[in-house]
Amino acid sequence: MIVSITRWSLAHKRLVVLTWLIVTAVGIASAGAATKALSDQYSVPGRQGYETNRAIAQTFGTGGDRAPLVPVVTLPADAAGSPTVLAGISRATAALQRALPGARVASYASTHDRAFVSRDGRTTFALVYPTARDYNGYGLKSGVISSAKAALRDVQVAGAPVHLTGLDALSASGDRKGGLGLLLESLLGGCLALLVLVFVFASAMALVPLVIAVISIMTSFLAVWGLTALTPVSSIVEFLIALVGLGVAIDYSLLIIARWREERASGYDGDEAIVRTMQTSGRAVVFSGTTVAVGLLALVVLPVPFLRSVGYGGLLIPLVSVAVALTLLPVILAGLGPRLDWPHIRSDRVASRAWTRWADAVVRHRGVAVTVAAVILAALAVAAATIKLGPATGSPDAIAQRGDAHAGLQALQRAGVGDGVLSPIEILAPRAQAGTVAIDTARLPGVDGAIAPSGSGWASARRALVDVLPINDSRGTVDRVSDRAHAVSGDARVGGVVAQNDDFISAVYGSFPLMVGLIALLTFVLLARAFRSVVLPLKAVLLNVLSVAAAWGVLVLVWQHGYGSNALWGVPANGSIPSWLPVIVFAFLFGLSMDYEVFILSRIREEYDRTGSTERAVVDGLARTGRLVTSAALILFLGFVAMSTAPSTSVKMIATGLGAGILLDATVVRALLVPAAVALLGRANWWMPAPLARLLRPVAPPSLSDPERA
Repeated sequence: MIVSITRWSLAHKRLVVLTWLIVTAVGIASAGAATKALSDQYSVPGRQGYETNRAIAQTFGTGGDRAPLVPVVTLPADAAGSPTVLAGISRATAALQRALPGARVASYASTHDRAFVSRDGRTTFALVYPTARDYNGYGLKSGVISSAKAALRDVQVAGAPVHLTGLDALSASGDRKGGLGLLLESLLGGCLALLVLVFVFASAMALVPLVIAVISIMTSFLAVWGLTALTPVSSIVEFLIALVGLGVAIDYSLLIIARWREERASGYDGDEAIVRTMQTSGRAVVFSGTTVAVGLLALVVLPVPFLRSVGYGGLLIPLVSVAVALTLLPVILAGLGPRLDWPHIRSDRVASRAWTRWADAVVRHRGVAVTVAAVILAALAVAAATIKLGPATGSPDAIAQRGDAHAGLQALQRAGVGDGVLSPIEILAPRAQAGTVAIDTARLPGVDGAIAPSGSGWASARRALVDVLPINDSRGTVDRVSDRAHAVSGDARVGGVVAQNDDFISAVYGSFPLMVGLIALLTFVLLARAFRSVVLPLKAVLLNVLSVAAAWGVLVLVWQHGYGSNALWGVPANGSIPSWLPVIVFAFLFGLSMDYEVFILSRIREEYDRTGSTERAVVDGLARTGRLVTSAALILFLGFVAMSTAPSTSVKMIATGLGAGILLDATVVRALLVPAAVALLGRANWWMPAPLARLLRPVAPPSLSDPERA
């Protein structure tokens, strides 16, 4: 099948090139429309938090899953109740309501509730919920925050300035400070990738993988745009296309081009060299792409719509990359390959001497290698077991380290108020019982106070809102508030940012074992057919899971515990990991890691079929693929390094998890543990019981002497 596709592509070069050029041009032209068509809804339908937030938004047009802006003022003395201070607070909130028409506002001046005042009486704050039209998919529009700040610029309360904080204000403050900017980050990543490719190929051939990557990425955008006409697709797919698309496209190009050069160095030329290349490396690309697609598609088992959309949206990315690698890349090699492969400084007739020596050392000391790698990964996996899933936005302390919003947060913390007031628990209760709900929930452990304003925007004819102000965003506090609210009124419903985040954690991670099990099963079946073995695919699945766990461990150490976050980026320990991050890291890394596993094990299997010696197969297989795998990983790692310069702490965390995971996987796992484990298991690697072989029908090895039969 692969050879037939290759021969057809070579026979219709102009058609293949023209088709991909047209598709790419359309993809580039429609990229903006495709991005706008992506959905920013992170809903958890059927859960109390989501349904309550939706009801709040429909009834009052504000709040629910949207955190408030929080103006804060620290007074020169205990004078919160003085007429001057109350008048100043009223002026500040009135200015905000003029800047944000329709906003729902509550303060000490409007409620006379001491929940808005610190214990020392010197710090007071207000809650300002903008309307739904003030938001885009990623939070408050930047112009809204600018307008709110401008409204407070000339307002003072008893001579003290008013700071505007809140989760959205902190995010906006963090996103504006420092960083290279998205365009420069992308350019830096591309330049670093080109440098690595120049080192690998030592010729103009270094440009080809980048060309393949651009075509694959833009085509994937076009395909996802078409998918949005059928179903909502999460905006996270945009990042999947950019990162996974870049990774797999370069991976596939590296593998095929390196094998093509090897075949030419062995005396084959023209179409024959290309056909022989596609029989071996082309097959590995197909198996790898299918496995990556399966890994992403398995997200559909999670009962969260946006993660399901990541699954079937992400499925398209490796499939498009495989299609480009199988059709366009052979045409480029046939038409321009020999001219681009100049100056060809490095010989491909023999394997890398450095990697041959490394492989020999790993095989000779296989027990030591397995032990060292296992200890490193086990230590990081133990760290991962201590993970604490926190709010989706991350810790307020870590979102921004400077600016007016950070000053407001510090004022709250110094006054002993805590940062829980940035994300109140919102209760939708019958109007007649709202006051009782507020009084009862205010007495709970972990709660700083509770309010039930009767003013505009807080109560309708039948229902009213109660805002519970937690000391922090503890899940236990949400559970206690929910239990007490339901005890007071059976019709009370609990929502807010923290409640919906708890629903997300429960929904996603309750189904996470099922997702991992499904991925493991499907991957095992695919690789068992490809490698004609039970042991190799089982080991591949286990090592991939361990590799992802190690990446989680790095995330926990760096960001939850702060070992390095402050030194590298000037950001303090987050105390927790955003709830969405581990599952996204899993989806990214499992597929990319399996790429490397398939490349190495495919070549080891091929060498074993040729020599009949497991040890020789490990040495030759790693010597031929080690440089490619580490180079591909280095390209992605450097891309994540560039990405980590972004000012957003969330982006830094993503870059840390993915960068560390890729680096660990390519070095500790693929260059050390995988070859050592294969050498240690010996002939057991190739075992497959006859009944299972009849069921799975393993794919026969290619016959290079007879390409037509492959």
